[in-house]
Amino acid sequence: MISRRLISGLALGAVVLLAGCATAPQGPTSMIDPNANFSEFETFSLLHEPSAENPMSMVESMVRDAITAGLESKGYVQAPAGETADLLIDYDGERQETIKNRPFSVGIGVGSYGSHGGASVGTRTSSVKNVTEGSLVVNAVDSARGAEIWRSQVTRELGNAGANSAVVKNIVAEVLKDFPARGTSPGASS
Repeated sequence: MISRRLISGLALGAVVLLAGCATAPQGPTSMIDPNANFSEFETFSLLHEPSAENPMSMVESMVRDAITAGLESKGYVQAPAGETADLLIDYDGERQETIKNRPFSVGIGVGSYGSHGGASVGTRTSSVKNVTEGSLVVNAVDSARGAEIWRSQVTRELGNAGANSAVVKNIVAEVLKDFPARGTSPGASS
């Protein structure tokens, strides 16, 4: 018969093992110029306008639309064509195939019913799989100073769907999460 103390110890061990194996995606990596005064900025424009020589892909169009919507939701206004914006927004996206390793793991289960107890152990062998990851870097330049004042990057596994509209919107929202809302002081975000 398994003692309650052994069962409690096995359950605690299983929780610790599972917590160590479960990892959430890393959040965006953001940097901000502490001397930037975001209350001075009102308008933005996106760099790298498409042209006949350099047409825009569907994914790039989705990224541009999501960045525009994200900045507008934070109180900024897109500058009219031909006008110099307060903020120049640049972005770069990359899609790459990478290999993910799923390590060997052990799972422990315990339980009891009345005066009967039981325990089980399960294992998962290690495996390797090819995945598609998408990275997006967005940065903001103060057009008056000609200096970068904010930068953020995020990398996510795209899954089987690839870069569809919903995935792009989620990635851009994550990248812009720490972008200061219009009128806030350095280091503040919405």
